[in-house]
Amino acid sequence: MELQFLGGADEVGRSAILVNDRLLLDYGVKTATPPQYPRDVDPEAVVVSHGHLDHAGAVPTLLSGDSRPAVHWTPPTAALTRILARDTLKLHGGTLQCPFTETHVARLGEVETRHAYRESFEAAGHEITFYDAGHIPGSAHVLVDDGETRLLYTADFHTDDTRLLSGSTARPDADVVICESTYADVTHEPREQVEQRFVETTRSTLWEGGTVVVPAFGIGRTQELLMVCAAHNIDCYVDGMGTEVLSVLRQYPDFLRDPDALDRAARHAREVTGRDGQRERIAAQNTVIVTTSGMLSGGPAMTYLPEIRTDPTNRVSLTGYQVAGTPGRQLLESGRCELNGSVSPVAAQTELFDFSAHADHEGLRSFLNFYEDATVLINHGDDCDGFAAELRTGGFSAAAPAVDECVTVSPG
Repeated sequence: MELQFLGGADEVGRSAILVNDRLLLDYGVKTATPPQYPRDVDPEAVVVSHGHLDHAGAVPTLLSGDSRPAVHWTPPTAALTRILARDTLKLHGGTLQCPFTETHVARLGEVETRHAYRESFEAAGHEITFYDAGHIPGSAHVLVDDGETRLLYTADFHTDDTRLLSGSTARPDADVVICESTYADVTHEPREQVEQRFVETTRSTLWEGGTVVVPAFGIGRTQELLMVCAAHNIDCYVDGMGTEVLSVLRQYPDFLRDPDALDRAARHAREVTGRDGQRERIAAQNTVIVTTSGMLSGGPAMTYLPEIRTDPTNRVSLTGYQVAGTPGRQLLESGRCELNGSVSPVAAQTELFDFSAHADHEGLRSFLNFYEDATVLINHGDDCDGFAAELRTGGFSAAAPAVDECVTVSPG
């Protein structure tokens, strides 16, 4: 089996792997200024692991030429990728930062096929099977069999339960594993402790008269935080892409851990329309606002943050991974943030709460313990080489390919 890493190698973002020059696994975007895309490719088919920008954000560009590769994904991933595409068009449509149009997004309906977990299908001459990855609703481990070699592409995955999803438990047999490593050097604080700390600091800020802005990724994280607020009876608003995603996910109860709890969270939160200065008025209230974007790289958060930044009674509660170079990372490291084109100090309290939907070091190692006899290729991380070296010390056959590198793999 021939593998070419077109993106997502030794980096977080723009995941794309070409298998046997025919089958593409994911085609994402890297959050940066300007956004970064994978290498160009013309596959027979693309299999999309899940509906996050760094794995699915560039899929419509595959339909911009004369070819029409088949697109395979789960039902939630199909819906979420369209939301991402429309959001990208809204932000960057008609510019060089967006290499696709509404026409290309519409073409997805002509070439897509939706699949359930553990339902094998054929794509570009390969047998494919999806397994629940526990990352976001519809996320999948992808098992690829070309008749000689069985490749397991983990994509993003989580081994612990959250309010939104159950952790990944599938461990299909494989000769080769391409494993993510986003949190390979981190041990997550137990989820119950993270949630309790978030609740306590939020209630403390509200009691002191402050406003809490909770930047959250629109897909997965927003819904998780709304469930936390509802479970602890914390009044909150929800703004940004997460509101549309919330509505979509409620249509796929089979892909959720507790659909009734998500329904309760949806009824508990007040939706922001953003009309006639509504956001500025809400920012002045003694309340909680769960809003995109999770890394402060756009979205309604960039309206709320300037309104609350000068008062140390207020709070910014970041809820997930902050990519290097993003305003969220800048705020964490320096107490300053790029707002409206200039860097401004933020006096509001800022804290990171690790509501990650990725496996940490222990989760990755426990997963890979099932694959001690397989070839392991590490991608999707800030230090893929370091994690691969650790695995080799532990007896694994492991490597960390670079972008554009071609790797030949086989059983045994």
